[in-house]
Amino acid sequence: MNARVPSLNWLRVFEAAARTESFARAATQLNMTPAAVSQQVKALETRLGTPLFHRHAHAVTLTETGRAYLPSVQQSLLMLETATAGLFGETREQRLYVQSVLLFAHGILAGGVPDFQAAHPQINLSLSTGNVMSDFANRFTDLQIVFGNPALFGSESDELMREHLYPIAPPEIAARIETAKDLFDFTLIEVSTHRASWPHWFEHQRLPAGQAQYFFADNSVMAAELCASGCGIALARAPASDRIMKLSGLVPCLPDISCPGQEAYHLVYPSRTALRPAARTFRDWLMDYSAAVQTR
Repeated sequence: MNARVPSLNWLRVFEAAARTESFARAATQLNMTPAAVSQQVKALETRLGTPLFHRHAHAVTLTETGRAYLPSVQQSLLMLETATAGLFGETREQRLYVQSVLLFAHGILAGGVPDFQAAHPQINLSLSTGNVMSDFANRFTDLQIVFGNPALFGSESDELMREHLYPIAPPEIAARIETAKDLFDFTLIEVSTHRASWPHWFEHQRLPAGQAQYFFADNSVMAAELCASGCGIALARAPASDRIMKLSGLVPCLPDISCPGQEAYHLVYPSRTALRPAARTFRDWLMDYSAAVQTR
């Protein structure tokens, strides 16, 4: 294989296709045709001697090689963009990479990002999600929004919000629950990635959690959807779960009973002084927006 660095345009096309998981969406962003995107990706794959994407009917997904290559490509493009801006003035568009735990992205960011984009059209925000600690390792991002101990993820951090837990179910099931003990008559959907979950909630109510029957899910969005489908009773994690509760038609089982969680959402990054201008802008907006969400 020729070791010479591939064409910069090929790398730009690869990054856009990987980020959007679509040759068509990448083409729209780059003002190209989907056929041209496909051709340039194929040229890059030929140069590297390995496929970077799995092709599907209406989307593409990265191969393991493509997934390993993407962070280096993103970082290199971003370094070039930053150097150009520093030497020749601000570029028209500033790219910003943010990774968030799934529930926060779904329940908090989704409601505010349109306003952020409207206020800062020069920032091209790329948002990805994760669920467990390994999802946040070896990824190139400017900022990460995590749940739990921030020291495990970055050198510096800001606390964004905490959570309150309470049981939720479809209205017809919630109406049958009059006391906390009535929950033992139902399957309880447990999110295995959360430290504060049903046992924590029962301890707060001074009830033995061992009497419960559990069904395990790996994230709170899936738990809410399972709950709405009749699989069992889930725990709300307000305010981050408010959106999925509303979309799934779920209501509190015991409106007057809740308990605080044990951990918080944090914004993490290597160094505040080293944040790029776009990242500083997003951090300032997110701190204000998160505070406003908690006062609603």
